Amino acid sequence: MDKFVRLEGLVAPLDRANVDTDAIIPKQFLKSIKRSGFGPNLFDEWRYLDVGEPGKDNSQRPLKPDFVLNQARYQGAQILLTRKNFGCGSSREHAPWALLDFGFRAVIAESFADIFFNNCFKNGILPIVLPASDVDALFALVDSTPACRLLVDLEQQQVVCPDGKVLPFAVDAFRKECLLNGWDDIGLTLRHAELIKAFEERRRSEQPWLFA
Repeated sequence: MDKFVRLEGLVAPLDRANVDTDAIIPKQFLKSIKRSGFGPNLFDEWRYLDVGEPGKDNSQRPLKPDFVLNQARYQGAQILLTRKNFGCGSSREHAPWALLDFGFRAVIAESFADIFFNNCFKNGILPIVLPASDVDALFALVDSTPACRLLVDLEQQQVVCPDGKVLPFAVDAFRKECLLNGWDDIGLTLRHAELIKAFEERRRSEQPWLFA
């Protein structure tokens, strides 16, 4: 996966609490285990006026003009600002896949559902937990500032506002190291490729009957 070190990105505000994974990527679109192609159906029922069908050309579907991600000022957003308990519901990993495929690299909220929170780190998305007062302030800032951009600095563990205000956040040291280096579970394993190869060669030599 791609490394996450620093991100200066446009912010899109989704002012909803308890957003579940079926809202993030509805179940009818879970037709693939590839990590790409889910972005067009992110928040599908909220973004479109019609009912989505798997395989349908989303470029031809009518959009709901009042939904935040359909508004011109938030096009190209890489940071999603939302409320508490984001990512609740089923444990589908397709939810962070859809967010990433749409273009989001960071999500800021008061809290996250545990499984979704873990899946974000495994897919190169940084979930940032901030106090409710800071989240409220960011919503007010984004609302009053056209094309509001934030700097997310993972190394320093801080969100920097346009006026220079710094909002620190906590992150597990191991997860931080993985994001900084772009290590998913496969990448972590491949760091030991030579040891794995040596083990397999030794095993083949010591127990050749297993390979007959």
